[in-house]
Amino acid sequence: MKPVRIDVPVLSGKAVGAFLERLETRRARTPDAVQDKVRSILADVRKRGDDALYDCTFRFDGIDLRSSGLRVSRENVEKAFQTVPKAFVGVLEKAAANIRRFHEKDKPGSWMSWEADGVVLGRRTMPLERVGLYVPGGRAAYPSSLLMAAVPAQVAGVPEIVVVSPPDRLGNVHPSILCAARVLGLQEIYRIGGAQAVGALAFGTKTVTPVDKIVGPGNVYVAEAKRQVFGVVDIDMVAGPSEVVLVADGSSDPSFVAADMLAQAEHDPSASSVCLTHSRTAAHRIRKALTTQAESLKRKTVLLASLRDWGAILITRSLDESLSLANRLAPEHLGLHVVDPWTALADVRHAGAVFLGGYSPETVGDYWAGPNHILPTNRTARFGSPLGTADFMKHSNVIQYTEKAINRNASDIIAFARTEGLDGHAEAVRRRTKK
Repeated sequence: MKPVRIDVPVLSGKAVGAFLERLETRRARTPDAVQDKVRSILADVRKRGDDALYDCTFRFDGIDLRSSGLRVSRENVEKAFQTVPKAFVGVLEKAAANIRRFHEKDKPGSWMSWEADGVVLGRRTMPLERVGLYVPGGRAAYPSSLLMAAVPAQVAGVPEIVVVSPPDRLGNVHPSILCAARVLGLQEIYRIGGAQAVGALAFGTKTVTPVDKIVGPGNVYVAEAKRQVFGVVDIDMVAGPSEVVLVADGSSDPSFVAADMLAQAEHDPSASSVCLTHSRTAAHRIRKALTTQAESLKRKTVLLASLRDWGAILITRSLDESLSLANRLAPEHLGLHVVDPWTALADVRHAGAVFLGGYSPETVGDYWAGPNHILPTNRTARFGSPLGTADFMKHSNVIQYTEKAINRNASDIIAFARTEGLDGHAEAVRRRTKK
């Protein structure tokens, strides 16, 4: 067997800056061709509804769903549930419990404040009524993404949760995804994917009732579709390729760092795996470990392309510079393979999720620990946050003024309104006062 060759570069000096700039700008704008194609698909779904969904599924997935229908039946869910090993069902149940426990701590609540003169101010918090969850099913099945999207929605109290996922070559949703749906008690599931699924959720069709919000990761077409329907519905985020940045020092275990880079790289040829270290010895040991470990992994073609195009080991001048560059990248996942990760954490400003120490691999966060793995990508951790319970809730402000309170504040309010040239606003207050 021909040995695996890892082409991940080890860069230093000016080459570091050049690589970072290329990484930062790779998804600055969705290609015009993708935008146009998505716009056309969404317009077709909005106009023709179910017929467009059938046609798109046949054109892009090679499946004719007209006989089986768009919705997955309960019988199909039960059949899939029976085919999944019972041990894995137990794993799903444990993972769901961990995720639920974490997100219950994250649930916001209503509050009221009673002020002087009988004024009441507050916030009323309510769950969204209907949300759509996009679960990828292309290169690999991701029941974990279903758990991460559905559990916080359930914790928030969303009464209607809809699942869409692309069909396989036989027209079925992957059994592990259907099994996860059954574990969570989800019953409304559709075998549609891509931009057309986003359109169905946003605009509605004869079969699919529209939702209020769409969440979940997908490919570039799904991400662009979510961007284009935002405003018709809410979305969680526009996600790009998955990414990890690992900060390592001389104390790091090179086999752990390499394993984390490979775990990220096997997601997708566009996934990015970057290691920042000020130890040249560590850098070369990590590169050697990458080659050794890649030999035994199944998705070699994917991970080799990812590491070749979007991976790198960057040599910095100090731990401080490594952390500064990590903040510049604002990664989806940040691993701190350093002597004192808690001290390093104090310098982290931008990251979707931070994994402290060598025994906290990203995999733990992907499946098991409980915090959400649907995270901001492509430097959006500078202003974005992980999916959480609050993303499935909305707030209404509550304001009550009494006659005494309106009289006490009327002059100031009227002055404000008249300064803006809005006499009707001023009159609405004046008529309620004794002045």
